[in-house]
Amino acid sequence: MSKYETIDYHVENGVAWVRLNRPDKLNSFNDQMQAELSTVWRALRDDDEVGAAILCAAGERAFCTGIDRSEAIAEDASDTTSASPADTLMHFDDPGAALGPKANDLWKPVIGAVRGIACGGAFYMLGEVDILICSDDATFFDPHVTYGMVASYETIHMAQKMPFGELLRMQLLGAHERLSAETAHRIGLVSEVCTGADLEDRARWIAETIAARPREAVQGTVRTAWATRDMTRSQALANGNAFLALGWNPENLAEGQKFFSSGQRVEWKKR
Repeated sequence: MSKYETIDYHVENGVAWVRLNRPDKLNSFNDQMQAELSTVWRALRDDDEVGAAILCAAGERAFCTGIDRSEAIAEDASDTTSASPADTLMHFDDPGAALGPKANDLWKPVIGAVRGIACGGAFYMLGEVDILICSDDATFFDPHVTYGMVASYETIHMAQKMPFGELLRMQLLGAHERLSAETAHRIGLVSEVCTGADLEDRARWIAETIAARPREAVQGTVRTAWATRDMTRSQALANGNAFLALGWNPENLAEGQKFFSSGQRVEWKKR
């Protein structure tokens, strides 16, 4: 039984299942969920049983609709003097800062599985997953601008996932247009679309396949990919040997070479 209030968590076959569990609130996040997700991501760094994680959500209506405005508005109702969410222009307590795995320094791969609505603050999490798949009824949008708010952190996160023009179209049209699963796949936001009934099985296959591989090699590859996005090509190549060292394990390498030399081959699928 999960020890958490806003998420369900269990480990199966080397995979950690992290399920947002506030379906009555469309899985919107509050302070409790942020704290619990941060705790889970950080604990996974040192959990040798886990080689990959799946981030999904309870219910069929929504993956996550962002911050729980009912709680946030109730908390801010007594403050009628501030025109900005920031205490000063020098600092800001971002309500979604600790939601994502990379923000918590987790480099084990996370597969995001989206069903239903994913909007607004959901992008704090989806912007930091490594592989994203969705059901054919999934939709993506960001309503901030529609309601007079700057889409700031959400835009920054999704700039890593979407073509520039597509990102601006989604952010500026706000609640007036939603990306379908088909469009999300066409622009490369998601790598696979399947039925809602098949979504978790597909996520399971991806995660368990990765989790069965040597952990150092997997995490070193993930770290390399994310670091490279912040570098020029020449900078990344200059650091290639350092990236290799992150996942270098002579025992894993010897085992891999032994498997290759045996003549055995993996059973592969075409996508």
